[in-house]
Amino acid sequence: MARREIGAGTKVLSFAAIGTPPQDLKYRNEPTRCEVGPKCLIREGVTIHRASVGGGGVTRVGAGCMLMAQAHVAHDCILGEGVILANNVMLGGHVLVGDGAFIGGGAAVHQTVRIGRLAMVSGLAGVTNDIPPFGYVFGLPARLVGFNKIGLLRRGASRDQLRTLRLANNLLFKDPGEFAAKIEQAATRWPEEVLVQEVLDFVRDMTRRRQLVRPGRMAAPELGGVDEENGDGT
Repeated sequence: MARREIGAGTKVLSFAAIGTPPQDLKYRNEPTRCEVGPKCLIREGVTIHRASVGGGGVTRVGAGCMLMAQAHVAHDCILGEGVILANNVMLGGHVLVGDGAFIGGGAAVHQTVRIGRLAMVSGLAGVTNDIPPFGYVFGLPARLVGFNKIGLLRRGASRDQLRTLRLANNLLFKDPGEFAAKIEQAATRWPEEVLVQEVLDFVRDMTRRRQLVRPGRMAAPELGGVDEENGDGT
């Protein structure tokens, strides 16, 4: 069985290394895998390591991803479709990245972190905890400062959905109170709101190995794409 598969239409530029052994001292050349989906763009110097024996046996990059120059995808990472890693992004082992997420240049993501669908990570962020779907994080350590309004609008979300999502995010991540109770309050208040329910499913996942990212504020608003008043990543 081939240890590396690259999908049709994927472009791999100079000095990229795909499917090389994991940087794991426990690895003894076991037959693990690396898969890159179709129609991806893998730029210069990107490294994507195949899986270790401590994960699911495969490192996977989904269809239509763009990995900019010098980005690193460590062993056992799973990237969904349409993920963008900007220059010099570093993903530790076993990181899960949801569809359409964007990770800014020079950001470092700790091993076993989950990044939800359409989340946005600012450049140079240090991510040590899970980021919920649509969340926008900034800083070192990364803090949740808003949500990816523009990304949601581009994918067909309505203004009403965004207003509801903002209310739910404020309840979950800003309002005082016990977190489990706030989860149930949000579930009861917005049972038919699919974006809210997606966030709730993510934070309820008891298999997670990291805590959720903490809320915060941008220390220098002029440096990032977020509306401080409304908490909207742009």
